[in-house]
Amino acid sequence: MKLEIIVAVLVVLFTAQFLYVSSTTDAAFGGADGEAEGVIQDIAPDYDPIANPVWEPPSGEIESLLFGFQAAIGALIIGFFMGYYKGKGKKQSND
Repeated sequence: MKLEIIVAVLVVLFTAQFLYVSSTTDAAFGGADGEAEGVIQDIAPDYDPIANPVWEPPSGEIESLLFGFQAAIGALIIGFFMGYYKGKGKKQSND
Protein backbone atom coordinates (compact mmCIF):
# COMPACT_ATOMS: atom_id res chain seq x y z
CA MET A 1 0.00 0.00 0.00
CA LYS A 2 2.84 2.38 0.80
CA LEU A 3 4.44 1.81 -2.64
CA GLU A 4 1.18 2.68 -4.42
CA ILE A 5 0.93 5.96 -2.51
CA ILE A 6 4.52 6.88 -3.38
CA VAL A 7 3.97 6.08 -7.06
CA ALA A 8 0.71 8.05 -7.11
CA VAL A 9 2.42 11.09 -5.54
CA LEU A 10 5.25 10.89 -8.09
CA VAL A 11 2.79 10.67 -10.98
CA VAL A 12 0.88 13.69 -9.68
CA LEU A 13 4.12 15.68 -9.24
CA PHE A 14 5.41 14.86 -12.72
CA THR A 15 2.02 15.65 -14.26
CA ALA A 16 1.84 18.98 -12.45
CA GLN A 17 5.38 19.85 -13.53
CA PHE A 18 4.61 18.91 -17.14
CA LEU A 19 1.44 20.99 -17.20
CA TYR A 20 3.20 23.99 -15.61
CA VAL A 21 6.16 23.92 -18.00
CA SER A 22 4.04 23.36 -21.09
CA SER A 23 1.67 26.21 -20.15
CA THR A 24 4.42 28.76 -19.38
CA THR A 25 6.75 28.14 -22.32
CA ASP A 26 6.24 28.30 -26.04
CA ALA A 27 8.67 25.55 -26.97
CA ALA A 28 8.08 23.37 -29.98
CA PHE A 29 9.79 20.05 -30.45
CA GLY A 30 11.93 19.97 -33.56
CA GLY A 31 13.68 16.87 -34.76
CA ALA A 32 17.24 16.58 -35.99
CA ASP A 33 16.12 16.23 -39.62
CA GLY A 34 14.96 19.83 -39.83
CA GLU A 35 18.14 21.11 -38.18
CA ALA A 36 20.37 19.13 -40.54
CA GLU A 37 18.49 20.41 -43.56
CA GLY A 38 19.05 24.01 -42.45
CA VAL A 39 22.78 23.46 -41.89
CA ILE A 40 23.17 21.81 -45.31
CA GLN A 41 21.39 24.76 -46.96
CA ASP A 42 23.77 27.16 -45.15
CA ILE A 43 26.89 25.25 -46.20
CA ALA A 44 25.89 24.39 -49.77
CA PRO A 45 22.83 26.35 -50.99
CA ASP A 46 22.86 24.61 -54.40
CA TYR A 47 22.83 21.09 -52.90
CA ASP A 48 20.24 18.79 -54.49
CA PRO A 49 19.28 15.64 -52.51
CA ILE A 50 19.91 12.35 -54.32
CA ALA A 51 16.66 10.79 -53.03
CA ASN A 52 13.19 12.09 -52.24
CA PRO A 53 10.68 10.56 -49.83
CA VAL A 54 8.07 8.29 -51.38
CA TRP A 55 5.37 9.54 -48.98
CA GLU A 56 5.34 12.32 -46.42
CA PRO A 57 2.91 12.20 -43.49
CA PRO A 58 0.30 14.96 -43.55
CA SER A 59 1.40 16.37 -40.18
CA GLY A 60 4.11 16.20 -37.56
CA GLU A 61 1.74 14.42 -35.18
CA ILE A 62 1.17 11.59 -37.66
CA GLU A 63 4.92 11.35 -38.19
CA SER A 64 5.46 11.08 -34.43
CA LEU A 65 2.71 8.47 -34.18
CA LEU A 66 4.31 6.34 -36.89
CA PHE A 67 7.73 6.68 -35.25
CA GLY A 68 6.28 5.59 -31.89
CA PHE A 69 4.49 2.68 -33.56
CA GLN A 70 7.75 1.59 -35.19
CA ALA A 71 9.55 1.78 -31.83
CA ALA A 72 6.77 -0.25 -30.15
CA ILE A 73 6.98 -2.98 -32.78
CA GLY A 74 10.75 -3.16 -32.38
CA ALA A 75 10.43 -3.36 -28.59
CA LEU A 76 7.85 -6.15 -28.90
CA ILE A 77 10.10 -8.15 -31.21
CA ILE A 78 13.14 -7.73 -28.95
CA GLY A 79 11.07 -8.54 -25.84
CA PHE A 80 9.60 -11.64 -27.47
CA PHE A 81 12.97 -13.11 -28.38
CA MET A 82 14.51 -12.23 -25.02
CA GLY A 83 11.60 -13.95 -23.25
CA TYR A 84 11.74 -16.89 -25.61
CA TYR A 85 15.42 -17.56 -25.00
CA LYS A 86 15.09 -16.98 -21.26
CA GLY A 87 12.21 -19.47 -21.09
CA LYS A 88 14.11 -21.92 -23.26
CA GLY A 89 17.09 -21.70 -20.89
CA LYS A 90 14.85 -22.31 -17.84
CA LYS A 91 13.25 -25.31 -19.51
CA GLN A 92 16.64 -26.85 -20.31
CA SER A 93 17.87 -26.32 -16.74
CA ASN A 94 14.76 -28.09 -15.38
CA ASP A 95 15.23 -31.16 -17.60
